[in-house]
Amino acid sequence: MKSIDAKIPVAEKQPTQLEKHGDVRIDNYFWMRLSDEQKLAPVKDEQTKKVIDYLEEENSYYDKVTAYTKNFEEKLFEEMKGRIKEDDSSVPYKDNGYFYITSYKTGMQYPIFSRKKENLDAKEEILFDVNEMAKGFDYFQLGGLNVSPDNKLAVFATDTVSRRQYFLRIKNLETGEIYKDIIENTSGGSVWANDNKTIFYTKKDPVTLRSYKIFRHVLGTPTSEDVVVFHEKDETFGTYVTKSKSDKYIIIGSYSTVSTEAQFLDANQPTGSLQMLQARERDLEYSVSHFEDHFYLLTNKDNATNFKLMKTPISKTSKENWVDVIPHREDTLLEDFSIFKEYLVLEERANGLNKVRIKRWDNKDDYYLPFNEETYAAGVYNNPEFDTDVIRYSYNSFTTPSSVIDFNMADKSKEIKKEQEVLGGKFNKENYRSKRVWATARDGKKVAISLVYHKNTKLNKDTPLLQYAYGSYGYTISDSFSTTRLSLLDRGFVYALAHIRGSQYLGRDWYEDGKMLHKKNTFNDFVDCSKYLIEKSYTSAKHLYAMGGSAGGLLMGAIVNMNPELYNGIIAAVPFVDVISTMIDDSIPLTTGEYDEWGNPNDKAYYDYIKSYSPYDQVVAKAYPNMLVTTGYHDSQVQYWEPAKWVAKLRELKTDNNLLMLRTNMEAGHGGASGRFNALKETAKDYTFFLALEDKLDVELIKG
Repeated sequence: MKSIDAKIPVAEKQPTQLEKHGDVRIDNYFWMRLSDEQKLAPVKDEQTKKVIDYLEEENSYYDKVTAYTKNFEEKLFEEMKGRIKEDDSSVPYKDNGYFYITSYKTGMQYPIFSRKKENLDAKEEILFDVNEMAKGFDYFQLGGLNVSPDNKLAVFATDTVSRRQYFLRIKNLETGEIYKDIIENTSGGSVWANDNKTIFYTKKDPVTLRSYKIFRHVLGTPTSEDVVVFHEKDETFGTYVTKSKSDKYIIIGSYSTVSTEAQFLDANQPTGSLQMLQARERDLEYSVSHFEDHFYLLTNKDNATNFKLMKTPISKTSKENWVDVIPHREDTLLEDFSIFKEYLVLEERANGLNKVRIKRWDNKDDYYLPFNEETYAAGVYNNPEFDTDVIRYSYNSFTTPSSVIDFNMADKSKEIKKEQEVLGGKFNKENYRSKRVWATARDGKKVAISLVYHKNTKLNKDTPLLQYAYGSYGYTISDSFSTTRLSLLDRGFVYALAHIRGSQYLGRDWYEDGKMLHKKNTFNDFVDCSKYLIEKSYTSAKHLYAMGGSAGGLLMGAIVNMNPELYNGIIAAVPFVDVISTMIDDSIPLTTGEYDEWGNPNDKAYYDYIKSYSPYDQVVAKAYPNMLVTTGYHDSQVQYWEPAKWVAKLRELKTDNNLLMLRTNMEAGHGGASGRFNALKETAKDYTFFLALEDKLDVELIKG
């Protein structure tokens, strides 16, 4: 990357003493933290101005350093955009007598939601044109669409700040009128009772953003009269409301990292009393579906680490009445299930790979859908209908674009309803290769790495390789197709997805071994995968890059403190890097609900352990790789000040002359920019950073 003469921002140091368990930390950049009131106030106070000035100075520095790459960045954006079918629509799905469709029009950023009554030849009814709704907003998100049982009304949720605090409103689908009812500060979700006039919804705590109360609203009444149906008082739990696929029950759930609880209510009697299904117990998790006279439960009861399926009569729901439907298996993680009139569909994971199992209730058939690639991603799609032989699922891989498939569970025939089109005229799946290799971690565990690259890319120490991972919350990243990634692969990059501990790639134990007092296994696995890729000559430290976001950004912060010499460049997106300070402060959104993921630092054992890897606390005077750090000013999940402080401290202490840049989206939050093209522009910026470090801005080594 070219050396640019630009003034490097230097953040002012204002030492703040932080003390816990007798341990004193000095935070020179604590002053960067603003309250929500400060950020959203129309008139900025002195501190707010100072913070904004610093963030904008960093943005200006980024713009100056990358100015020479802008033409290429724009070219890359147009290239990515050119692969997308702009005038496109989803496969229609049927629900309660209507086919629902999501479509995009050429040049437009946002979707259009519509429906057709009974058949696809019927007149199209536009429900929401998000392009019109988003006019005048820098950020706009529509969510929570929920149509009433009589198909006449729809609840919808909007967020115009990007803090995931949604306004709920109601639209009359017959007249187009949007009712005056406005409900603020919700999670975005809602549930209709069967009377077509009662709505249940979830409110968030205005400070911590914890989902903590379920309300009942009746159309035509003031929202000030809404009734609190349930208040989750335990600050380590959140709450939600949903409806059974059978439409017979409204279910109110409470959840923490390690335990859940559900109560239920007859959807025909919205003012009735809640009934407890099974009271919460530490380390007991379950999720609920309804079928005939039973509730079906995906649960870890009886030490079923990889979960099993059980059922219980609706009249007797406590756990002593639960019986096995699908027993626990040591080698198979049961991830989800779907109930149909004649069939039970199970989503499983074995040896890291998705499996879809179809089992008749009468036990006359029990089989798996056939998937033949070495790495792939498959999952059950939107299937709202109950009395059907057809299941819809999706399939794709590193080299195979996504398909939506209808499979007839009775005669085992399938129909591909849609294949993702990759425009631009250059894509041919035969030009790409993918495989899975296994690295040995320092404690002997085998860690899978999925690789994809162009067939003409020679794998050696001069090959640029981007290694990606997440590794937290049990979230497993599948080996999915990406049209944007082609821009790297076609320029000689290898993309490597490391399936490190903290995910559930190899079952629930793989997650348990990567959290709490085992969290460092996540970081060690990633580093050991990097060393494996270098040792096997897939790349070298001069050409190895890494990227992760959110908790994956924490991963990036940890590995550059541990082994900065292994990487030429790092992107840490919305990184959770000030772990100890955030987990101590229970006023920050998400903190209390995450004690069972990271540990509660009010306990000294967890305090010491978290501090020992917290990226911000572990920055020292040494050489770091080239780094790009991104954040959103309105981020409610990882507050902007974490990456901002981290960059300031890195600037203060690092001994190298490598690039360090902070890019803050002043209009967005955790998920980045809204709109499909704005999101592509951010990806183009990120990829340009890697390509510039490889001096591949103008010379395209491979053309497909």
